[in-house]
Amino acid sequence: MLSVSNLSVQFGKRILFDEVNTSFTSGNCYGIIGANGAGKSTFLNIISGKMDPTSGHVHLEPGKRMSVLEQDHSMYDDFNVLETVMMGNEPLFKIKKEMDDIYAKEDFNDADGERVGVLQVEFEEMDGWNAESNAAALLSNLGIGSDLHYTLVKDLDGQQRVRVLLAKAIFGNPDVLIMDEPTNDLDYETITWLENFLANFDNTVIVVSHDRHFLDAVCTHISDIDFGKITHYSGNYTFWYESSQLAAKQRAQQNKKAEEKKKELQQFIERFSANVAKSKQATSRKKMLDKLDFQNIKPSNRRYPAIIFEKEREAGDQILHAENLSASIDGEKIFTKVHVNLNKGDKVVIYSKDSRATTAFYEIINGKTEPDTGSYKWGVTTNQSYLPNDNSEYFESKLSLVDWLRQWAKTEEEREEVHIRGFLGKMLFSGDEALKTCDVLSGGEKVRCMVSRMMMTRANVLILDEPTNHLDLETITAFNNSLNNFKGNILLTTHDHQFAQTVGNRVIELTPNGIIDKFSTFDEYMSDPKIKEQREKMYAVGV
Repeated sequence: MLSVSNLSVQFGKRILFDEVNTSFTSGNCYGIIGANGAGKSTFLNIISGKMDPTSGHVHLEPGKRMSVLEQDHSMYDDFNVLETVMMGNEPLFKIKKEMDDIYAKEDFNDADGERVGVLQVEFEEMDGWNAESNAAALLSNLGIGSDLHYTLVKDLDGQQRVRVLLAKAIFGNPDVLIMDEPTNDLDYETITWLENFLANFDNTVIVVSHDRHFLDAVCTHISDIDFGKITHYSGNYTFWYESSQLAAKQRAQQNKKAEEKKKELQQFIERFSANVAKSKQATSRKKMLDKLDFQNIKPSNRRYPAIIFEKEREAGDQILHAENLSASIDGEKIFTKVHVNLNKGDKVVIYSKDSRATTAFYEIINGKTEPDTGSYKWGVTTNQSYLPNDNSEYFESKLSLVDWLRQWAKTEEEREEVHIRGFLGKMLFSGDEALKTCDVLSGGEKVRCMVSRMMMTRANVLILDEPTNHLDLETITAFNNSLNNFKGNILLTTHDHQFAQTVGNRVIELTPNGIIDKFSTFDEYMSDPKIKEQREKMYAVGV
């Protein structure tokens, strides 16, 4: 279907890809993974024709069509929604446009009639007469109602634009679908719809994503970029991660007998196969994981940060009490009637269809803004550490990272450089990296600094607003594991499904008409039909 031959990419002296030869076959979904800077997005740009390699070439089977999820959300601002989606099938849209232009001519002649006849045959062969209705149905499935189909894209909000571009990418059943971070800016319902769509998609998908649940739900293969090469492994992300960790463990135990190693591998395969058999992935994607093979898995050379949250003291039974909290933006209610009593040990997923609501709630309970109504009180034995969605105010200085982190030291011992470097080192800022200044940090580096700060404060309540933003898969995995092991309280908002599902034991949803509060996992909450009905009522206008 799609092949890459002798592909090399070099920027100055840095070699990103070195003589890569690989292929992507029909019916499979390939999840591209690799450390930050490994070249994941560059590779997608090359195979989609947006960038030329230094050498080598990309070959798409003749007659096959490729579609790409666009990253530029303003590219189609001057087109209406329905037209934009149909543009996803470029050959079909080109024929439609030529026919429309001919029909619009004032001096329509016999030659025009003959040309239209030829075009109509081609159009019918491509199911063109159903194109508008198919595009409309696709938009409706993605939550873009018919009242918006003739609206200009520039008049939509950010989430609606992303959905339109998603519809454009998958319209017309492309033979190869390329997606770079497709779940960014999508809500839970849309991500779930996309997972189901791709799990049943019969053609080739190549995707880059930091969402592990998404990769597990849709991928038949993991394509690892490492040492300038790309290696395909059968299975989803969890299988790749767990098997690579096992391979690293076995490599470290050089004196372990071959027969013992083989038995351990077989037990791992059997256990994982049994788990996958129960998942949506195995039942929905028909060509998935018929037989898992461990033999080609290599130990990962990824660096995983050591995220360890320790508590300075144990909290008492009184954690947080909120009474009738409400907030609005420019007169628009974003949440109301928040009556919450947080229990010791609660790990709460704070959820809302409107991300402004969750951020406003966190800003209120951290004393940064005032609510419209109501009050809140933290227990006297609690101390909180907050990771905001927007951390820019923390990095306005030119301090080195050592001096930056020292600002939150409480004792002389904690102010010592060796102590500070210990926390930075856990987040992979070692050696000269710890002397970087705040003004040159990337988004991911800033979040890792904020996590270092959280670890040093030793709080017994962690408050996290979209903690996985800008992080790579390695840091996300380590972060997730640390929160699972944390014995204190957590308030968490995240678009990372696995974070929400594995960390939370309670869900509180903020709506303009009150809250829904349920002790359950995130998946149980979102799949409960009674809660679904309640949610629809709570978001209804005029309730």
